[in-house]
Formats: sequence, structure tokens, C-alpha cells
Amino acid sequence: MEEMIKVAVDAMGGDHAPAEVVKGAIDAVTLRRDIKVYLIGRQEIVKEELAKNSYQDSQIEIIHAPEVIETAEPPVLAIRKKKQSSIVVGMHMVKDKEADAFVSAGSSGAVLVGGQVIVGRIKGVERPPLAPLIPTQKGVSLLVDCGANVDARSSHLVQFAKMGSIYMENVLNIPNPRVAIVNIGAEEEKGNALVKETFPLLKNCPDINFVGSIEARDIPRGEADVIVCEAFVGNVILKLYEGVGATMLGMVKAGLMETLQSKIGALLVKPALKKTMKSFDASEYGGAPLLGLNGLVVKTHGSSKAKEVTNSIIQCVTFKEQEINEKIKRNIGGNHGI
Repeated sequence: MEEMIKVAVDAMGGDHAPAEVVKGAIDAVTLRRDIKVYLIGRQEIVKEELAKNSYQDSQIEIIHAPEVIETAEPPVLAIRKKKQSSIVVGMHMVKDKEADAFVSAGSSGAVLVGGQVIVGRIKGVERPPLAPLIPTQKGVSLLVDCGANVDARSSHLVQFAKMGSIYMENVLNIPNPRVAIVNIGAEEEKGNALVKETFPLLKNCPDINFVGSIEARDIPRGEADVIVCEAFVGNVILKLYEGVGATMLGMVKAGLMETLQSKIGALLVKPALKKTMKSFDASEYGGAPLLGLNGLVVKTHGSSKAKEVTNSIIQCVTFKEQEINEKIKRNIGGNHGI
């Protein structure tokens, strides 16, 4: 009998919870027979959503959590006070090895705090970063960090590079992934104090394939596999990426509908355009893992629909199968002080 990967899912988190979260969980267990999903939330509400669909009931279980952490709540206070919230209950399931992973589209702050305080960091990891996959001309790149550490130090960025390399090599099967640091120019002497301090450390790090600086315009071209930066810069890159993508898609659609000729042209290019747009759809790649914890925590967009929830759950299977945390422990554990 194959081993089941147990994924706890925050059924109450996100703009479209619980309907889209429940649908995403059902789609995940339909696609994979080796996944067991624990939907954490207000039992009656989750049960009501499940009743609207047909699914393999042996693969989905409801875990009652009467409280919900709202996005606007102070994260530390919310984690401390709302012990019966879906986020806190899910984190404890990972900590207690009752689940292999926890997925949430809820409060980013609460997920980050809960990950560090409840699940805890791997020994030697200074700061766990959020690391989403972003689409590029050559496939995908890992952006690390995109939101967890806005005041990072150079030693943190070196660890981000190591953990990102492990992730890309084992989850995406990219041998010797290219690592670059975000900068305002290609020259080594450019950048702010953090980049100037970090560059030589990355250059002399034997555990990674460092290719130097990368400018923002080269990120969509796929010029590196692991994009290293502190969270302020990473979050700006991610949000601009999403905004430009959505705007361009809207403008293309509007342009194709302007005249009769353009509408005819739209029919001809539709298959190719659909394929291209799919490759640049962030929901295709799941959520952002919080790397360097004692268990897997994945943060998905607050606006996540079923597809992104499904892909985030399936993403957890690869993470578990490839023993990413064990590899991070071997590479980093004990090498750096906390």
C-alpha cells in the first residue's frame, strides 16, 4: 500500500473560502490517490460545501476549528489568542507530525508568524524565506524572498540561495541551478550596502552556482533559476509581475475585440495565445513554500481559486517525496548560528 501524503488545508483562509478551497481539495484528491487532505475550519460550513460535490470521502477529513484569523488582525496577537483558529490548528498538526504540510490562503502575517513560532526553524536556519515560482520565457524561476524578511542581512541571503538551489534541483529537476542576486546593474561594484556585502559571499560560496547580478528586466527572460533578494524588493517584483501580466492580458483581449478583422484574427491565434497565457499564469505553479522550517508550510495568494489550491496541495507531495527539509538540514543545519 502506497504511503499517503497528509496535507492540512486552511478551509477558511482567502477571499474565496471556503468554496474554492474545498473545490481545490476535491480536485487534488481526484488527481492523486496518494493524498489525504484535512480541511480545517468551521465544521458545518465546510461540511455544507463538501456536500455540493462528489469526492472520495476516505481522502478528505474535516478538522473543526471554530475561530478564523482575519487579514487585518495583528499576526502575533492573533496567533497567541486564537488557539482554535484554522491557521494555528493546521500549524500544530504539522508540528506534531499529524500532517506533512499545511496550505493556507489566509493572513500572510499569521502564516509567517505561525510557521516560525509553532512549526519552528530548522537548526542553523536564520530566517525562513517565502519562495514562489514565477513564470519566465525559459520556464520558471524561484523568487526568494518575496515577503518574509524585509530587513534581511547578507548571511540570510546566502542561506536563501542555498535553500533555493536545493528546492530547484530536487523539485524542478534543474541540475546546478543558476543563482543571481537582484541588482540595479550587472557590475559587481553596483548596488546598495546589502547587495555589495552579499555579492562576494555568494561568489565564494561552494554550494551554489552563482552567476552574478540580475536586473529586473532580465528576470522574465529566465536569466537565472534562483532569484535572491530581501523581501521588500522581492514583494515589489512579484506584485509588479502580477500587475503587468494582468494588464497586458486585458489589453490584448480588448485589442482583439476591437474590429471584425481583429476578431477573426483572434480566432486564428486563440490556441497559441491560450497556451502562452497558461504558461504565465501564476496559479499553475502552486503557492510559496516557507523554506527552512521543521515542516512544510505553503502560502497561496489570498485571491486563490480552486486551481491554485489544487496545485499547492500537489506541490506538497513533491516536496515530501524529495525530502527537501532533510536536504536543507544536511546543507545548513549546524553551519550557522541562529
